Amino acid sequence: MAPQTQFCPNMACPARGKTGEKNITIHSRKPERYKCRVCGKTFSAKVGTPFYRLHHSVDLVTLVMTLIAFGCPVQAIVAAYGLDERTVMAWQKRSGEHCQRVHTHLVQRPRDLIHIQLDEIRVKAQGMVLWLAMAVMVSTRLWLGAAVSQQRDEGLIGQIVQLVRKTALARPLLIGVDGLRSYISTLQAAFRSPLPNRKKGRPKLIHWPDIHIGRVIKHYQGKRVVDLIRRMAQGSEKAAQALLARSQGGTKLNTAYIERLNATFRSRLASLARCSRALFKNPETLAPLVYLMGSVYNFCSEHQSLRLKLWVGERSFRWVQRTPAMAAGIADHCWSVKELLQFRVPIPAWEPPKHRGKRSANEMALIQRWCP
Repeated sequence: MAPQTQFCPNMACPARGKTGEKNITIHSRKPERYKCRVCGKTFSAKVGTPFYRLHHSVDLVTLVMTLIAFGCPVQAIVAAYGLDERTVMAWQKRSGEHCQRVHTHLVQRPRDLIHIQLDEIRVKAQGMVLWLAMAVMVSTRLWLGAAVSQQRDEGLIGQIVQLVRKTALARPLLIGVDGLRSYISTLQAAFRSPLPNRKKGRPKLIHWPDIHIGRVIKHYQGKRVVDLIRRMAQGSEKAAQALLARSQGGTKLNTAYIERLNATFRSRLASLARCSRALFKNPETLAPLVYLMGSVYNFCSEHQSLRLKLWVGERSFRWVQRTPAMAAGIADHCWSVKELLQFRVPIPAWEPPKHRGKRSANEMALIQRWCP
């Protein structure tokens, strides 16, 4: 047990979310409970993780989630471990929602994306068809997130573009998309910022400079691609080639990297495959499951194209394997699935309540101590 790495989860505690403040002590070792000296509350070490208040062991839940993240059918897990299918689906939902919070906290931060690609996947569900849109950062192979909708329209494209917009810095960026027309107008509307002025009313929105949008349009004859057209929908081709070289994303405009990522997800989730009888019975389980697979891909899966050559002496070397999160500077080692599920997302810091008049001495002491 490590009290120095824990923080108080009590939302009414002034020390909530603070680590390394020496306010957390060990309350009981066998059930792994801690105590906060500030508010006097005790809490379990599993608070904020999918393992909280589960009656099964952490190792069993981790093993089941690892199998699901790599494409093992739920029915096979139920038959092998003697679990109830509803129990496994509940674990899957809890783990997926946890991974989505981890993804939002660690991945969806402003960074220099350089080159991204976006695409959609058709998902078969019971009585309907769903669409799954995803984005990938080409230089690090980092999965940026996903959006789910019943229609392949501007609403779906707007969701995934907003995820990318929250992650992008205002720097030169190449965006590779397919022939769907909704991408162009949605991207142009999203990558704008208000121009500050001293006048009343809504400020004028100005487009970000150096946003280059490349389209790869495929022409089909039956189910075969017979022609491929590459064109710039926005920006210059010379700048796009420079960004392609920086991201090592090929020599021509392409959507190969997002299509490879789509193939990875299709191999792990049967309902995403084109020729498959599998389908989703409950569409609400799609987003948590996708975020579980995407987080395992980002943090727990080493990517061969990201490995680095480490020279040992003058003539010998060895390869250093890296995950997309390591290549993006988010993690310093390859996480295990257990480490991913045990990661506790910090809660917002305490803010003093609104108060009229003069504050008491105790309240001022709390503000000075926990609100520097």
